[in-house]
Amino acid sequence: MTTEDRLKERSGNKCELCAAEGALKVYEVRVTAGSREDNEILLCDKCTKQIEKKEELDSKHWQCLTTSMWSEVPAVQVASWRMLNRLKNESWAADSIDMMYLDDDRLAWAKVSGDHENDSSVDLHKDCNGAVLQAGDTVVLTKSLDVKGSTLNAKMGTVVKNIKLVDDNTEQIECKIEGQAIIVLTKYVRKQGS
Repeated sequence: MTTEDRLKERSGNKCELCAAEGALKVYEVRVTAGSREDNEILLCDKCTKQIEKKEELDSKHWQCLTTSMWSEVPAVQVASWRMLNRLKNESWAADSIDMMYLDDDRLAWAKVSGDHENDSSVDLHKDCNGAVLQAGDTVVLTKSLDVKGSTLNAKMGTVVKNIKLVDDNTEQIECKIEGQAIIVLTKYVRKQGS
């Protein structure tokens, strides 16, 4: 039996945090070195994106944590604790944190990610006007740019299709201009149509 099959059976084929049905995938809850606990849970796309800070937090969606925090599955408890702490400015989340109990080992595991020290803000790729950029979007350059190491000059107003997001830097996108792959700062682009 595969991990996914085992998790589907355990969860009743539902997201282990919000109980959504449909497209579910295995998510690994980061652990401390040497931890032997099962650290995989089954999540819906919305939960995954918001946990990974790829989408703005939807407080109403996360009210499901008031139920999932009582799960007997350690990884679900840890994921619930982490998300509750990201939402701790919400009164319902603060109340839930006060009610929740994790033993010392599980609490140490929950704190590994550092999410409990952060607020609910999410770092997303945004254009010069604050519009959220997604992979595959079309953008327009708002400034003429000289490309380092090249004779290419990308003119203001150039339309660039099918951008890629730089994973580890929300201020950069990757795109092709005149067949050349380059990195452009998001502050110099405007999402087409915004």
